[in-house]
Amino acid sequence: MNETSHKKEIWKPGTLLSPVPAVMVSCADREGRSNIITIAWTGIVCSDPAMVYISLMPRRYSHHMIRETGEFAINLTTKELCRAADYCGVATGAKVDKWKACGLTRMPASRISAPLIAESPMSIECQVTDRISLGSHDMFIAKVLCIDVDEELIDKNGRLELDRAELVAYNHGEYFELGKKLGHFGYSVKKKG
Repeated sequence: MNETSHKKEIWKPGTLLSPVPAVMVSCADREGRSNIITIAWTGIVCSDPAMVYISLMPRRYSHHMIRETGEFAINLTTKELCRAADYCGVATGAKVDKWKACGLTRMPASRISAPLIAESPMSIECQVTDRISLGSHDMFIAKVLCIDVDEELIDKNGRLELDRAELVAYNHGEYFELGKKLGHFGYSVKKKG
């Protein structure tokens, strides 16, 4: 790269990594009470075995459920689910039934006791392997047990077409629908014609 006249201002440390996924995490306690919490601090930590993480504050209502059962599901958020995702991130399950308030449907999971969100195009069933207290948040690291995919997103060859799901990203306090495709993995080194 050439030297440039671009200048950058130095800020104090913060959580400005953007965009990040806005997902709805469903969980349940041992008595079967379930909840939904919207989380933007989530991601992949390993591909073999498949592992993910979520980070949430210990004071959040869902925290004790996940800690108690060691299970949760990451449900992807779509444009249609965006309003429900926002609500599930600001309302507390200690005072309101978010399923009812948002008109969402509990769907039985195949490998965990927590329900999935039926309206989500893809749900990732997870089993916690480790909890790390990091300060304001605890990180739950989890093994992916299975992935539940809406059959409408699978083409005739069995290929997942997740780009048709109208997924949502969270960018510094705002939600955005994912947009225009710019390339695919490896396109920068692919030989032409």
